[in-house]
Amino acid sequence: MKIFSGLCIQKLRLELVLSILMLWVLGACAPRLAPLGDQVNAAVLKSDSLITDDGLSLPLRSWLPEGKPEIIILGLHGFNDYSNSFDGPGIFWARSGIATYAYDQRGFGAAPHPGLWGGHKQMTADLRAALRLLRKRHPDTPLYTIGVSMGGAVVMAALQEENNLNLDLDTDGVILSAPAVWARETMPFYQRASLWLVAHTTPWASFTGSGLKIQASDNIPMLIGLGKDPLVIKSTRIDSVYGLTDLMDAAYGSPKSLTIPSLLLYGEKDEVVPWEPTRDVWNSLPNGIDGPQRAALYANGWHMLLRDLQAETVLTDIREWVRSPLSPLPSGADKNAQLALKHGGTTLADN
Repeated sequence: MKIFSGLCIQKLRLELVLSILMLWVLGACAPRLAPLGDQVNAAVLKSDSLITDDGLSLPLRSWLPEGKPEIIILGLHGFNDYSNSFDGPGIFWARSGIATYAYDQRGFGAAPHPGLWGGHKQMTADLRAALRLLRKRHPDTPLYTIGVSMGGAVVMAALQEENNLNLDLDTDGVILSAPAVWARETMPFYQRASLWLVAHTTPWASFTGSGLKIQASDNIPMLIGLGKDPLVIKSTRIDSVYGLTDLMDAAYGSPKSLTIPSLLLYGEKDEVVPWEPTRDVWNSLPNGIDGPQRAALYANGWHMLLRDLQAETVLTDIREWVRSPLSPLPSGADKNAQLALKHGGTTLADN
């Protein structure tokens, strides 16, 4: 009996040691964030870069009309993409007197530490700095912000920080194109658990997502071009996905903060951001979806609405909305959104 008891005690001690060792390993393999810059200075907006408050140089692109711009739009690109994603929209809007600026966010494009997640607190700080500097450059011109997918989530998180932490976001309105709001709250338990486990054991592991068979747009030549673009990230680190999910959590909980003029865009054929969390955000807007905060649903739209084959329809809606945020959209996509929510929050295809 004493031998048996001794063996049990030894087994318990071994399990305790292994448990402590496992916790140490998990702590050692925590998701990695990209390093901060090594300076503490006020941000600077140059002709080709945004110098952040911590001294990082983020590449900046601009598409300017002839003469003084009527409106300024600051663009935030999506996950694994970079500022060049606004080339088509920027050219289109410039013809109508609208200037567009866009920068490569931390960890993307030609920004420092590509592939490493920059942390959404730093990303929202970069957004505030860019808006502050653009307002200084164009003091008498309306200034709007457009965020695409991940970029939309950054905008939403920044608005939440403005309300909760009194951090000013100096913009006259926001456009959120298929914002990334697929938060943990809307994920099945096994997905949340799997993501946590992998992010805390092998955070450096990466995947391409090719096996998911998800189509982001009907513009196939554009998608092929992205596949050949060396600045578009093809293989994603797990800890970057984990960081993106943290950002989406913040965005999903932020609709009550959307009190400024807001235009939320979604495509009926979106295979990247699910409809259900998008619908939840629409239903949570403080003033509904047909006033200062407006939703638009495109029956033939995919995730990459600004670069789909019907992109001109979406870009025209945005152009007219920034000119008159309370007017109906030319395409009628705002009426589609109202119809979808009226019939039980389903998409048009189910009505």
